[in-house]
Amino acid sequence: MPAADAPFLGPDETLHVLVPATEIGDAVEAVSPRVRAHRVDPDDGPPSGEAARAQVWVPRAGGARLPTNGFLEGLPRLRLVQLLSAGAERFVGRLPEGVLLCNARGAHTPSTAEWVLAATLAAQRGIPFFTREQDAGRWSFRTEHTLFGARVLVVGAGDIGRTVGRMLDPFGARVTYVARTAREGVRGTDELPRLLPDADVVVLVVPVTPETTGLVDAAFLAAMHDDALLVNAARGVVVRTDALLAELVAGRLRAALDVTDPEPLPPGHPLWSAPGLLLTPHVGGEIPGTVERGAAAVADQVRRILDGEPLVNLVGDY
Repeated sequence: MPAADAPFLGPDETLHVLVPATEIGDAVEAVSPRVRAHRVDPDDGPPSGEAARAQVWVPRAGGARLPTNGFLEGLPRLRLVQLLSAGAERFVGRLPEGVLLCNARGAHTPSTAEWVLAATLAAQRGIPFFTREQDAGRWSFRTEHTLFGARVLVVGAGDIGRTVGRMLDPFGARVTYVARTAREGVRGTDELPRLLPDADVVVLVVPVTPETTGLVDAAFLAAMHDDALLVNAARGVVVRTDALLAELVAGRLRAALDVTDPEPLPPGHPLWSAPGLLLTPHVGGEIPGTVERGAAAVADQVRRILDGEPLVNLVGDY
């Protein structure tokens, strides 16, 4: 593989990009006549022909994994893996030397933050309960929770976390941001034991790292006050499923999850019937225009390569 600081292209050289979908191929080829897109399926093994000359690979969206069938070995000129997701945990530290990794930070920010707001509001106002009662034909009046004035702990102070905070602002929610490193306006994760007991809602929007895997364990959950709400829009492995199940079954905590561990959630898993849980199947970023936003992010990165500009959203070893 080439060195990390080697130029992507020589003068007038063609940029070959491996893409998972026609829409993305059309977007990158529209950037310049010097770009050629090749639609490939990594499950088919190493690419052949001109596709084997690719300098950029765009894995498929939705749970893309690193191929183990010689696919990367068949790309001697590969310089960049450009993801369509913000999550990069399946690729970090696993690419060949000299291959850069970029995510699609920002492409799914509005939709993911919107899911957090919708799920939090629905859980706070008891919408899942009232929907079940409607299906059963029961007029079941009861008082639920509120988002107005709620104390919300947003764990993850990146682009999505900040957008969540702005969306919560009109409700008068008192938002506290938490991240690995404390800075102005952001508390450090080492303060979580002191912050959790005061939080009415805890929102998880962190990347998967060794530090965040299993972050929400039995001790984390025990520190939350009775009837508090946990909202996970990060990844399922951030939460210890058994620990959360114990709190839900006991009726002490509530949760709204867009991600689970395991995922997809298999039939018969106890999370399906856990009380106090609102569950969606990893659809936080899925709204009309999702493919177009991903294609635009890839096309912008391709333009940067051709113009010799710095890449954006570079992912390092967390």
